Amino acid sequence: MARRAEPASRELPARLAAGPKGQALREILEGLVGTLAPGSPLPSERLLAERYGLARMTVRGEVDRLVAEGMIYRLHGRGTYVAEPRVAQATLFSSFSEDMRARGMVPGSIVRSQTLVEASPHIARALEIPPGVPVAVIERVRTADGTPLALERAHLAAERFPGIEVADLAAGSLFELLADRYGVRLRDAHQHVVAAAIGPEEADLLSVPAGQPGLRFRTVALDADGTPTFHSTSLYRGDRYEIDFRQTRAAEGA
Repeated sequence: MARRAEPASRELPARLAAGPKGQALREILEGLVGTLAPGSPLPSERLLAERYGLARMTVRGEVDRLVAEGMIYRLHGRGTYVAEPRVAQATLFSSFSEDMRARGMVPGSIVRSQTLVEASPHIARALEIPPGVPVAVIERVRTADGTPLALERAHLAAERFPGIEVADLAAGSLFELLADRYGVRLRDAHQHVVAAAIGPEEADLLSVPAGQPGLRFRTVALDADGTPTFHSTSLYRGDRYEIDFRQTRAAEGA
């Protein structure tokens, strides 16, 4: 009996291109992922190894790379599938809501808490306020088309933004609230980004396995006068978010 063709196998080239076999296979898989819809199954490691005369370890290594980069994902005992595309953050300073709308997605928020606390020395330094004064802390799960994408905690000086701790932020943007209610428009921000493993509690909120890679942003947003407006810490899913920026070389000899 003839063996039934595996999903997506008909899309594979007949042979590898010249050059390192692992790299050639990686380029084939990247091209295949680009033509398939999220959730589509990919050919098995066995089929890839047989088709291209590769060792299973070589195939698995390239598949592991694409899994680590969030292009594909595995389901134990079932196979490998195309992942949802990542959302890219560009160098333009914009809100989460603006980012999602620009990509044709519907932004949303699940407000976990809105409270007043005393400013810690760290937050006080970031906001350029005295330690111990009241600050509003807003914690939200940010969603795109209903899918959890990030956890966000923002600190704002309560005296400057009275009542913000009870403002409705379930359906609106913090940037828009600052502009519309308080007349504060943001100019730019200082951001620091590090890789982070997503912990068990965070993983539950983001609907991902504990230990999955994430990106942790620490942001101080500045208003038109350069005054710190809010300090935030955001944890993004590494499988759904990436940073995209353009670099320019300095003048020759500089």
